[in-house]
Amino acid sequence: MGALQVTAITLSSFFALATLAARIRMDDWWIRMFDFPRVQLWGIGLAALVLALCAFDTASPWFYILSGIVLLLLVYQGIKIWPYTFLHPKEVYRFKGKEDKSNRISVLVSNVLTSNRNTGKLLELIRKKNPSMVLTLESDSWWEKQLDVLEKDYPYTVKIPLDNLYGMHLYSSLELEDAKTMYLVKDDIPSIEAYVKLPSGKRVKIYCLHPMPPSPTESDTSTDRDAELLLVGKKVSKKEETTIVFGDLNDVAWSYTTVLFRKISGLLDPRIGRGMFSTFHAGYFFLRWPLDHLFHSNDFMLNGIQRLPGMGSDHFPIYADLQYRPMAEKVQEEPEVDREDKELAAEKIDKADPILKKENTQYKRPAIS
Repeated sequence: MGALQVTAITLSSFFALATLAARIRMDDWWIRMFDFPRVQLWGIGLAALVLALCAFDTASPWFYILSGIVLLLLVYQGIKIWPYTFLHPKEVYRFKGKEDKSNRISVLVSNVLTSNRNTGKLLELIRKKNPSMVLTLESDSWWEKQLDVLEKDYPYTVKIPLDNLYGMHLYSSLELEDAKTMYLVKDDIPSIEAYVKLPSGKRVKIYCLHPMPPSPTESDTSTDRDAELLLVGKKVSKKEETTIVFGDLNDVAWSYTTVLFRKISGLLDPRIGRGMFSTFHAGYFFLRWPLDHLFHSNDFMLNGIQRLPGMGSDHFPIYADLQYRPMAEKVQEEPEVDREDKELAAEKIDKADPILKKENTQYKRPAIS
């Protein structure tokens, strides 16, 4: 067997194993890591298919075995990422009506990278986009001091400076009401719940999230991350309010957990039919996937969504501009949820750390605002 044939078999085997691993319902980080690089795996699979076609004669059984398996898995991977291409129908319609600033809200989300000191680029992006709200993640007390200049234009704030990579700061030009700092799963991983008041007077529920990712350096499993996302999803579904959820979810848009979160919450993803808007890793174009997200209820339409230029972090900022439009509920359907989805969500939440079970998701500390 020649070198080209060995390479084709090796590449095909890796592609098959990585694709199948992502289907395993285990929370271990070394399994869940295969949720992320579906685009990259699709490229590897395509290369494996080309190699198989070149390396084996059509009379060889290896030709049909490799090309058949790889082609089947390419279709499977393609189905997973297809919604995040322009070929898929858009889930959220673009607003084309008369301009109505009183019901408009925009959000800029930036994981700043705690060690990053390039504040100037972020402040420049904020000045340029002029969002209604700015959410920074991984922001510690040093970053808080650098961002104090924002308070002239963003007087409503929730500040949670932490040096454990999970600090969080929310700056809003729109009035915030009933702001709370939550510690849903771990007592050092915060999130924010609040209402933001549009100029029209409409109150919008917001959740700002940054759960811990499954990785060998942070969490051995995705259990806590999954529980936090699904717990917020359940809160959204119970209240049935106009809602926006945004932050660095440390999960990709096409993962089973994120899809389950959308089903449970009923929230829409404005990227569907528009693109992936991959925000991580900013330093490696060939290893990049969408970790920073914004989801919203179906009474919002889209004015625009962008991945912004880098600002020294390992994440690109993301920006979304929404239009509150109650009539949109009639044309924008919520994701469907069934009994099995609800049972799986409850099971995942039940597996979370003791803080969630013992305290029944109560707020551990008073709001910082």
